[in-house]
Order: sequence, then structure tokens, then C-alpha cells
Amino acid sequence: MPPTTFRNARATDLPTLIALLANDDIARSRTGYAEEVTPAVDAAFKEITADPNNEIVVGEQDGQVIATLQLTYIPGLGRGGIRRALVEEVRVRSDLRGQRIGEALMNEAMERARARGCALIQLTTDKRRHEAQRFYARLGFVASHEGMKRPL
Repeated sequence: MPPTTFRNARATDLPTLIALLANDDIARSRTGYAEEVTPAVDAAFKEITADPNNEIVVGEQDGQVIATLQLTYIPGLGRGGIRRALVEEVRVRSDLRGQRIGEALMNEAMERARARGCALIQLTTDKRRHEAQRFYARLGFVASHEGMKRPL
């Protein structure tokens, strides 16, 4: 297996990122699901990448994007004013799962968070994602809180 390298996403990566996000039964079942780059998706990408507290990280092998996640850095008043990192939209290309690429991607996220002064990294995962829950637990994440969401 070729080595996986990590970098911030570029605009030219956007179609591949959308394909990674769309290759997921749970994501396809949600409202707002997109299989192509729409004006709204393009605008969101530009907003995320322009914000210094957000990054879209991609994993590459042989020049191809094979994994992604979004990392948001959040300052807070609680816990003595610590910064935390929030991980969202973690995906590894389906034919490459089980090869520790996701672990390397999450380790990259944790290193980036530490470098930005974060003392905590957090994420939510859909309750139907049992394999993902085991994966995150193996990496040391603890299901210490109950996440809740509400459409607006």
C-alpha cells in the first residue's frame, strides 16, 4: 500500500470530496444530501476554507484523494478557557477501509489540534454507525456525552 499523506483541501478536490461523502447509505438518507457540487456546496467549501478556525483535511495516495474530514477549532470559556477541536464528516474511500487510513487521518487531526493549542478533541457519530463507534473507541474516544440535534 502506498503511503498516505495529508494536506488541506483545495477547490479542485471538491468533486472528489462530495463523492466520498455521498458514498454512504446514512448520508444519502438525510435531507440536503448532494451527489454533485452545487452552488450551496461550493459556497460552503469557500466559507470553510476561508475561516482560520476550520480546515478540510484530505488524505492522498499516489496523488488521489482517498480520505477526508473537517476540523473546527473552537475557543471556549468552560474548562478554564480551553480550545477544543471538533471533527466532522470523516470518510475513507470504501474500497480502502480496514487499512488503518482512518486511524492515520484521525491521528493527523489530533496532531493538528494539539498544534493549535486544543486540549480536547470531540466528535459525534450517528447511533447507527456501530463500526465507527468501535473505531473511535479504539482510538481512545469515550462516549461521555449524549449528542442532540434539531433541524432549524
